[in-house]
Amino acid sequence: MNENNNVFTLEDEPLATVVQNMRKGSKWLSAFLENYRPPLDGERYLTDREVAELLRVSRRTLQEYRNNRVLPFILLGGKVLYPESGLRELLEANYRKPIE
Repeated sequence: MNENNNVFTLEDEPLATVVQNMRKGSKWLSAFLENYRPPLDGERYLTDREVAELLRVSRRTLQEYRNNRVLPFILLGGKVLYPESGLRELLEANYRKPIE
């Protein structure tokens, strides 16, 4: 309702415009999400900063892990990338259940 106690309907131009724009945006977002594929066959790659934050270790520790071949990584043009699936596999392989 507005200040004159009139009810807004979808026929009112401002409201109709807003609804139309929302529908367009919704269609665009649905199409985008349906067609979105992460790079390289669905594999997501993380930077050393992201991995250090996730594992709660320093970037220097990541360097040690790379040197000792603890973590899977790709060196591409001087940039280090870590495959997310490889990190997940490594964490699962080293998971220790609590003693009951």
